[in-house]
Amino acid sequence: MHITMFYHKYNQQILWFTGILTGLGLILSHNDLLGSISAGLLIMSGVVGAIPVITRALSALRYKTISIELLVTIAVIGAFVVQAYHEAAIVTFLFLLGDFLQAKTLTKTRRAIQQLSDLAPTTANVKATDGQLISVPIDQLKPGTIVAVSAGDQIPVDGTVTKGQGYATEAAITGEANYISKAVGSSVYAGTLLKDGLLEIETQVVGSESTFGKIIDLVESAQDNQSATGDFIDHFAKYYTPAVLILGIIVFLWTGNLNLAITLLVLGCPGALVIGAPVALVAGIGSAAKQGILIKGGSVTAKLAKTDTLIFDKTGTLTMGQPAVVKAITYQVPDNKMLKIIYNVERHSNHPLSQAVGNYLQKQYQLATELKGDPQVEVVPGSGLAIENGTILVGSQRLLQRYNVTITPQQSANIQDLSAAGQTLVLIASQGQLILALGINDQLRPEVPETLQQLRHLGIKHLVMLTGDHQASAETMAMGLDLDEIHGGLLPQDKLTWLKQYQQAGHIVAFVGDGINDSPALAQANVGIAMGNGAAVALETADMTLLQSSFTSLGRAVALSRRIHANTVQNISIAVITVAILLSGLLFGLVDMGIGMFVHEASILIVIANAMRLLRIKRATTSATQVSKVTENNDLGGI
Repeated sequence: MHITMFYHKYNQQILWFTGILTGLGLILSHNDLLGSISAGLLIMSGVVGAIPVITRALSALRYKTISIELLVTIAVIGAFVVQAYHEAAIVTFLFLLGDFLQAKTLTKTRRAIQQLSDLAPTTANVKATDGQLISVPIDQLKPGTIVAVSAGDQIPVDGTVTKGQGYATEAAITGEANYISKAVGSSVYAGTLLKDGLLEIETQVVGSESTFGKIIDLVESAQDNQSATGDFIDHFAKYYTPAVLILGIIVFLWTGNLNLAITLLVLGCPGALVIGAPVALVAGIGSAAKQGILIKGGSVTAKLAKTDTLIFDKTGTLTMGQPAVVKAITYQVPDNKMLKIIYNVERHSNHPLSQAVGNYLQKQYQLATELKGDPQVEVVPGSGLAIENGTILVGSQRLLQRYNVTITPQQSANIQDLSAAGQTLVLIASQGQLILALGINDQLRPEVPETLQQLRHLGIKHLVMLTGDHQASAETMAMGLDLDEIHGGLLPQDKLTWLKQYQQAGHIVAFVGDGINDSPALAQANVGIAMGNGAAVALETADMTLLQSSFTSLGRAVALSRRIHANTVQNISIAVITVAILLSGLLFGLVDMGIGMFVHEASILIVIANAMRLLRIKRATTSATQVSKVTENNDLGGI
């Protein structure tokens, strides 16, 4: 156990140590006068490198598993017996290098769970009998307790509003950028943020039982479930290793030639197999990184290459994550002075709706920022802004009704149409007349339609959108997109339920998201893909991160994964075919140790050179037609 821990702690230093010893030993072996020094260096390298291999082989045997480590162990011992010290050193070094590279790419971080936990509310403001607010730890709250939340504060519990009104952003739960109106009777969630207003909330659920708390639990359990995924080489070893061992025993029993049997084991040791997969993965992952695609593990590329179902979150993934005016209806020609007043008021607000209105007015009417004096502004909680004693109104239909602005039947129909389309409504009135009706919604990323076509050409059969936004809004946004299914109004656990249903039906599922609320689905999916502008926890939980936050990068990531997986399969095939040829030649007397070792080392160089081709991959094409031609002309995943 102590040896295993030591090697695990200093694996990189041991790798460099054995590599230097092996290199020096091979260089000095060409000088007859330094032969003993060369042998000593190679023996030392082989022994140091063999210890972790032997340890793992024995550990696997305790569980009745014959691993590649066992074959490597026997081959190294055999190489020492026949005094092929250089082969023993090379085999162990290659094994340690492959193990190091694989561990580097497959290491999973669990910092995401801690970061997510840090975001959970820890205290709540509870009203005392004298009306004063007292800060109370969350774990001391009980159902029925009334907590007070002010603008800018985090909502600490799942509960129901009993007093007040305001706007809350539920991005931490639903991932949606829109601000949700909260009034008496509205449900609220722990971890969400009250941006405007004042609420009193009756506590229903707190702590780990809250929706936010369940997200943390879901992330942890989903990551644990993913850790059991097997590796292709381990699966291959179940059959390959026993076969070579049995063949070696048969050869020894049949011929009585120990050297021949040991030579068979030495040449049968899959050096190219051991190094082929890791070097392909590292080269491919390096190439992907140059294109802004970070891949956390070698198995990720294999699973993404086989993925047949892609599930997307909406906000920040298919859309820009920034509300903007998508529909404007003008009823009267706006007065320039009025527009300038509204623009200068809105541009000083951090509210997303205000920014959307300000950006629209500036772009549409080319407004200047100069304004003499500060207009009188009254914030009407939950309704909007009354400027200059209500002569200018910017807000909801409720605000206009409060100031007795007449709404004609046609205008009312327009307002209903905007709301039915899932758009957030902002009305602008002046002097008692409705001037503008603005529909605000998130904007679709412009590259989405073509990228969806690319994904189809790359073999993705099912394209699904899951979102916390309303069904009508989701369907309106996705109109014309090549999606098979759209499901709206979902909480994180609902998304997870849908994802599991696809997996239980036999689909290999990749999930693409960017928010805290997406973390459970990112962890549960066969491949979790995070947009680079997303929450830190989403980036940590995901298997793959698209740093450029461009939807085009998703098609590029799928294409690259197919290429990396194909290259890995090619290297494994080269290794197996080489070993088969060597063993056949050895048994028929056509290959001796010298020729065998030459071919053996040449095969290692070949798989490395093949993997290095991945470093020369240029930025993937953005044309769906080009992608289609590539996949037709190269079944192994060329780009």
